[in-house]
Amino acid sequence: MNEIRAIEAAQMKETVDEFKAGDTVKVYFKIVEGKTERIQVYEGLVIAIKNSRAGRTFTVRKNSYGVGVERVFPIHSPRIAKVEVVRPGKVRRAKLYYIRGKVGKAARIKELIVKKTKPAPAPAAPAAPAE
Repeated sequence: MNEIRAIEAAQMKETVDEFKAGDTVKVYFKIVEGKTERIQVYEGLVIAIKNSRAGRTFTVRKNSYGVGVERVFPIHSPRIAKVEVVRPGKVRRAKLYYIRGKVGKAARIKELIVKKTKPAPAPAAPAAPAE
């Protein structure tokens, strides 16, 4: 069993982009066409993340010419150049499969607004002693 874990650990990426279900993301995916290689961007809503160590995947859904298209990406795949969060979503579920049944504006997810914390005020400089 330890040999399997060692092989999986070798295949996993060191850094994984942080995103969650409900986020709108851009996935930069390497496409190989013959001898050339190019990067194709796939933008959509993350509706599910499935956790299974090296086999961890996430599902991205987008509407293309009025038709819903879903694609499953392995997180630790060497073909994924990067995942960029376009817009964080405010959701209360881990799996958003109910979005499949929604059409038009009903299929939108509210944006998560993160409050920025104010920096702590700098300590006052000590007063010069009076002479």
